[in-house]
Amino acid sequence: MKTKLQKPPMKTTSLLLGAALLAASFVFSSHANAASATLGQSVPDFTLQGADGKSHALSDYKGKFVVLEWTNPQCPFVHKFYDSGTMQNLQKEETAKGVVWLRVNSGAPGHEGSQTADEAAAYEKSNNVASTATLLDPTGSVGHEFGATNTPQMFVIAKDGTLIYAGGIDNKPSADPADIATAKNFVRAALDEAMAGKPVTTASARPYGCSVKYAE
Repeated sequence: MKTKLQKPPMKTTSLLLGAALLAASFVFSSHANAASATLGQSVPDFTLQGADGKSHALSDYKGKFVVLEWTNPQCPFVHKFYDSGTMQNLQKEETAKGVVWLRVNSGAPGHEGSQTADEAAAYEKSNNVASTATLLDPTGSVGHEFGATNTPQMFVIAKDGTLIYAGGIDNKPSADPADIATAKNFVRAALDEAMAGKPVTTASARPYGCSVKYAE
């Protein structure tokens, strides 16, 4: 006699589906996507179009500290930092010291958060973005080179082109703006230490936020 397999209850199925969808959008990454950017080594050069319609090469900023910020305007974790003004204030603080701050959007066309140059420029204006430039990476090639998996995800490059920090922006992996006040900002700390000629105490941290919406 054949044994009939029982289907899981509808409620259980719904919960499993909901968990899967949540994991697809909000992930904590523990590895890079075959990245060629490695801590302690020179990062690969790249050229991307900016929201200003111009081409920007990483090598254009040789001899300067550079921050790369992976972003997605629709991500709740990105909203946490922009709606509160925290990201813009940090951008102003660091660019005033001569740091180059490049926002990178690797969202593929048709995917959540993808922007055209005009859309990115409008977002910059409406959100008082204070970065050096916003760069568009629709093919995801640069994102994959750096192993960017989340938004926001941060990379700090020293004046000699060496990657000195990679990972989450801070140690509070949540989308709650209330957590910002008590968080340790790893990007600020890395820049402060490097500018003082000291080794970076926390050179990497687990990235958190929404998954980068690469092309399938």
